[in-house]
Amino acid sequence: MSDPTLYDHDFYAWANEQAALLRAGKLDVADIAHIAEEIESMGKTEKRELISRLVVLLLHLLKWQYQPERRGASWEATIRNQRLDIEEHLADNPSLKAKLPEAIQAAYERARNSATAETGLARSTFPTACPWGFDAIINAEFWPGDGQR
Repeated sequence: MSDPTLYDHDFYAWANEQAALLRAGKLDVADIAHIAEEIESMGKTEKRELISRLVVLLLHLLKWQYQPERRGASWEATIRNQRLDIEEHLADNPSLKAKLPEAIQAAYERARNSATAETGLARSTFPTACPWGFDAIINAEFWPGDGQR
């Protein structure tokens, strides 16, 4: 039988024990409630990962547009890599595409906060809502402002 206190005291041991029980088909002794909780948590983690990558991408797109004199290879690499990482993340988790509008909204607010702090520009410099749709954000040919790289 599964140790009910293991979940709280040694998560690694609990996870291995539960995996072994599931593989053995011993559902009657598996900690189903906590397993379900952990699976839900994994889904939330995937959504947070998407938002986190969007924050980095949107922050750099804002800096690219509003500080053209500071553009450089590092910003360009970050933008390119985040685009690739987001595409890969969505390929691995296609149901997250339905969450893109809310993810972009959440990410943009954080990116705007960071852009304000990192650029020293007034918060009012940046639009209150994301000025770009997902298709533009992810497009390798899209570079806001004058588009120069």
